[in-house]
Amino acid sequence: MVRSWDAAVERAQDRLAAGPRLRSAADGDERRFALWDLASLVEGELGERVAPDALAPPAERQWRERLGESGREWPGGELYRRRYWVLDTDGSTVAGTVAVDNWTKGPGQLAVSSLYLSPEARGRGLAAAALDEVYAAATAEGLPGFRLEAHWTWQHAVRYYLRRGLWVVGWKHALALARMPQLPPYRVREEDDRLVLRIADRQRGWVPLLAAGYEGRVGCRSAGTRAGGETPDVPEVAQPPDDRWLRLDETADYRGADGWVHGYARSTLALYLALAGRPLVRGPQWWAEAWRWSDAGEPEGLAYKIGHFERTARAAGRRVVSPYRPTPAERPAPHDPAPHDPAVHHPALRHPTAHHPAPRGPFTAPRPAVGRLADSGDG
Repeated sequence: MVRSWDAAVERAQDRLAAGPRLRSAADGDERRFALWDLASLVEGELGERVAPDALAPPAERQWRERLGESGREWPGGELYRRRYWVLDTDGSTVAGTVAVDNWTKGPGQLAVSSLYLSPEARGRGLAAAALDEVYAAATAEGLPGFRLEAHWTWQHAVRYYLRRGLWVVGWKHALALARMPQLPPYRVREEDDRLVLRIADRQRGWVPLLAAGYEGRVGCRSAGTRAGGETPDVPEVAQPPDDRWLRLDETADYRGADGWVHGYARSTLALYLALAGRPLVRGPQWWAEAWRWSDAGEPEGLAYKIGHFERTARAAGRRVVSPYRPTPAERPAPHDPAPHDPAVHHPALRHPTAHHPAPRGPFTAPRPAVGRLADSGDG
C-alpha cells in the first residue's frame, strides 16, 4: 500500500530517469527544453512547424508575441515537474520531450505534460513508448496510472490519445484523459449507424456498454450480440428520425459495471461522438441543464464545454476547425462563462500533446462533411 504519494512519485520519477527511452533534462537544459515547448505550442495553436534547436532569439520573441498569454515563459515554473528528453531508437538522439509533475492528480495519478515529438521522429512509436514508460513506472510504485490534458482545438493530439486507449475522465479546463489499471481496454466502433462502446472481458470478449445514435432513427440494433455481449435495450420506433438529437442507450452490463467504468464510459463515448460530428444533446430539456456537467459526465456537458473552448480560442485569435456540429438549440450556451477563462492558459495545460498526422479512421461519420477518427500506428 502506498503510504506517501510524494514518496511514490519520487520513486516513479527515478524509474523514468533510469529507463532506456527517456533521459532526464540536465540543469543546463532549461532554455533548450523551453524552445521545444514553444515549438509544441506553435504547431498546436498556430498550425505551423518550427525547428526548436534552430530558433534564434528574435524568432523566439516573435512566436511568443503571436501566441500571447499561452506563449509566456514562467520563471520557476519547472520546479513543479521533472522534464525528460524522449530518445530516438538509437538511444541517444533527442526526438522529443515529456514532463511529469512532482505531485499527483485525480486519484493519485502521475500528471503528464509537454509530450511532443519533432516531425521527423513521428510514426515510429516513440510517443507511445514514452507513455508506456510512465504508466509502468506509476503502477510499479502503486500509483493508479497517469493522466494528461489536451486542448479540444488540438485535434491531432486528442485523436492520438484516444487511439492509445486513454479514457476521458473530465473536461473542466481542458480534456482530461487517463490510463488506469482499474479501466479495461475498450473500443468504439460504428455498428448499424450507431457508435458502440465495448470493453474487453476475458471470458466474454468485447462486451457492449453504451450505444449512441440518433433519436427516432428506425431499426438500429447496433450493439449486436457478438462475443456473448448483450444487445442494448433499444426498441424499434416508428416515428421519423430526428438527426438533431442524440439517443443514448445502455446495457445491463453498463448498469452493473464498477464505479470507474460506469463513470468514465459516458465521457469517453461523448468525445468519440464529438469527433465524429454526431449529436451530443438529447433534447432541449437536456441542453437547459448542460452546465451541470461542465466538469465531466453526460455528453451535454461536453457540448457545453466545446462551445466554450472554441469561443475562447477564437477570442485569442486562433483559427478553429471543429468536427463537432452543434444543434441550433446550443447557440448560445446556457449559463455561458466569460469568453476568457484564465484557467485555459494555466501553465499546467500549456503543452499537453504529441503531434501526429491524422490517418484514416476506424469508423466513418454518417455524413460526408463529418471528420473521421484516425487509426493508430503513427505514435
